[in-house]
Order: sequence, then structure tokens, then C-alpha cells
Amino acid sequence: MSKLIRHFLPGQSCFITNVTAHREPLLVQNADLLGRAMRRARDKFDFKIIAWVIIPDHFHIILDVPNGDTSKIMQNIKLSFSGQYKSQTGRTGSIWQRRYWDHIIRSEEDMNRHIDYIHYNPVKHGLVDFPKEYRLSSFKKFYIAGQYNWNWMDDGSCIYDYEYGE
Repeated sequence: MSKLIRHFLPGQSCFITNVTAHREPLLVQNADLLGRAMRRARDKFDFKIIAWVIIPDHFHIILDVPNGDTSKIMQNIKLSFSGQYKSQTGRTGSIWQRRYWDHIIRSEEDMNRHIDYIHYNPVKHGLVDFPKEYRLSSFKKFYIAGQYNWNWMDDGSCIYDYEYGE
């Protein structure tokens, strides 16, 4: 496999999709472990989580990374989660796909589209009917901050056809 070179500059925000090996649906029931892995990475590296969602077989996250080093952050999250998960379950083998998908956020409009995509993702995957019903996302944080109406997407008028990293 060729070495993937990621080009980030300090201060950029990045949308990331990370998928489990063989798309195994193990993240929702282990969301506490993933959250712990993210907090550990945040204690070790300088980054801020802008928006997030955890789906059974993948997660999406937007990171604001002052030093631009998303690779080390993602490696740390994946290793930390894998170690905890394997310790609790006795499982061996790969937990994650080897790579992750990323996209540098280029504008405020681009950021808003990716935040919307994150919050709409549980609906897209048929997990809930409306974004407000899904507990494993940052939707409620954005609602409380006044960035979403509580009934956002409830009327079904939005046809969301963006595909980011899946």
C-alpha cells in the first residue's frame, strides 16, 4: 500500500470520516469508549472538536487543529479505542479500516454544509426520522447555541444529496 501524504496547514479545520473494519457495527454500543479515546487524544494534542456524529460503523468529526497534524490525532484515537475495546471484549484483529477520509474545510459555507451533513447523517442511514432524535451527535449543542431550529429537517423538504467520505 502506498504512503498517503496529507497536506494540512496550521489553523485549518478538517472534516474526517473514520470507518470500522468490514463496516462492523460496533461504535454505537461502544460510544463511551470512543468518547474516552477522543478525550485522551484532546489531552495529548491541541485540537478542538467542532461537530461530530457516531454511527454504528463509522464516525464523522470536524476538527479545528492549530498545528495541522490530524494524522497523529486520528492514529491516537484509533489506537486508544482499539486497545480499550480489545481489552473489554477479548477481540483480536483490526478494528478500523487502515485509512480515514479527510477534507480540508475551505470556507464558512463549506463548514456549514459539513456540519449539516454530520447532523443529517443518522437520518440518511435510517437510524432516526429527524436529527433531533439522535443522541450520539453534536446536534443538541448546535441547537442550544441557536444555530439550528429544534425542528430542523422535520418537514422533509430538504433533499440531502451530499456524499462525504463514505
